Amino acid sequence: MNQLEQLKAMTKVVADTGDIDAIKQYRPVDATTNPSLILKAAQLPQYASLFDRSLDYGRQQAGDKTQQIASACDYLTVSIGKEIQNVVPGFISTEVDARLSFDTLETVDKALEMLNLYEQIGADTSRVLIKIASTWEGIKAAEILEQQGIRCNLTLLFHFAQAAACAEAGVYLISPFVGRILDWYKKHEGVEHYAPENDPGVVSVHNIFNYYKAHDYKTVVMGASFRSIDEIRHLSGCDCLTISPALLKELEQSDAPLQQVLSSSTAQTDIPKTRISESEFRWAMNENPMATEKLAEGIRNFAADQKRLEQMVSMQI
Repeated sequence: MNQLEQLKAMTKVVADTGDIDAIKQYRPVDATTNPSLILKAAQLPQYASLFDRSLDYGRQQAGDKTQQIASACDYLTVSIGKEIQNVVPGFISTEVDARLSFDTLETVDKALEMLNLYEQIGADTSRVLIKIASTWEGIKAAEILEQQGIRCNLTLLFHFAQAAACAEAGVYLISPFVGRILDWYKKHEGVEHYAPENDPGVVSVHNIFNYYKAHDYKTVVMGASFRSIDEIRHLSGCDCLTISPALLKELEQSDAPLQQVLSSSTAQTDIPKTRISESEFRWAMNENPMATEKLAEGIRNFAADQKRLEQMVSMQI
């Protein structure tokens, strides 16, 4: 049994890609997308017909060209999501526009629009996770959506304060970013290599997982943004891990035994259960330059790729 098969026996494996062929090959339970992955997927030949259909949809919408472009991009995003949903048995995560990351009500409205589009094209909306950046405003938007029965995936999570706030908000799933935390520490601490068990991103997920399980929070922990299969191996047993096709391939090519590292039955933490206030959340983020910088950078990068997608559409609409 290869390591991918071993991992699937203890952790839900999620494909971090918009590439249908890769998803079919590695047979994950769920799949996640983001604006960067949608931009890449939009340029794949197998999605050419969806791209053309999205242009037609945009042209048919009322409003000026800017509104038509936005409608076409939304339609393309959910169309790719539906194609992926047809392949995986579980959830597809679809991200709202990163430029709404600091506006709670606009995020809620956009989430409802995306779900309405999913419904229009015949997708199973009960298997859609609305993906939102883990800003304070994003977490509050997720809280509103969760109260309406709409499950959310809170992404760009770099700090324990974000995880604590998500748990208290009743968020369905969080995506702590392992590799991007490592990137920051390698750059700012001048350390070229960390042993996997000391990898700052791996340690962060361990702390969050143990806190959630020890205090019986139901929020699912899904490690994301990996730089190596060593990081993945040291998070085996985590609720979910979302993994790129390249790393899925590496796991598939190894037959070495894989030990379970994380388990809800043995989870312990010294951190008391706490409800974090807005001021405490903002201060904790302010005190942590890694979390502040990586959250801001992630939002900027996703917004930039959303703009690139809009530019692709604008040239043909």
